[in-house]
Amino acid sequence: MHETFMIPTGDATVEGELATVDRSHGTVVFAHGGGSSRFSPRDRHVARTLQSRGLSTLLVDLLTLEEERRERGTRHLQRAIDLLARRLVGVTRWLPTLPVHAHLPIGYFGASTGAAAAMIAAAHDPTRIAAIVARGGRPDLASPCLTDVKAPTLFVVGGSDADLLLLNRRAQMAMRADCQLEVVPGATHHFEEPGALDRVARIASEWFLRCFDAAQPPMRSVS
Repeated sequence: MHETFMIPTGDATVEGELATVDRSHGTVVFAHGGGSSRFSPRDRHVARTLQSRGLSTLLVDLLTLEEERRERGTRHLQRAIDLLARRLVGVTRWLPTLPVHAHLPIGYFGASTGAAAAMIAAAHDPTRIAAIVARGGRPDLASPCLTDVKAPTLFVVGGSDADLLLLNRRAQMAMRADCQLEVVPGATHHFEEPGALDRVARIASEWFLRCFDAAQPPMRSVS
């Protein structure tokens, strides 16, 4: 079941697309970085794979239409990580108001600067988030918060993205929570190589399923 919602986050109302699957293991909220949106082909590709594995997904625009227009013109919001994180916290607190999702574990899938926003949001409310996956993420932009993240975290980085690989290795060392680093051989930052994004989607699915099934309470929903 696919539904579009206008979601209040405190300082703004943002738009999200929620896909609820039968007997869902949990809900994955996507956090994109600056210059992207819920229509990102890469995020939507990953979301479809998650849905096929029994995971509900919420693709959400963390910026308003006006902010996106300003972003295209000046890009001054691209690294407004705190703003993205605050919006993500608001979306996360809204999600359990839906009866079908009230007792499901919640995870974050963050890409690029959205991964930093996901880390900050998870640190802000550590008991609410059951798992995080960062695809080509910038966890270094959330470095002051990394030790406060309690959710099991998976960093997925392309093997040919040398600078980002180094940043993610350093972030992994700073984490106190369960944190793993998965390197996709030969992949670059956007995982555009044949099969690379499919591998990201499989890895993410397995991580969320393992973490959600370990989360408490182990409740299931039927939509």
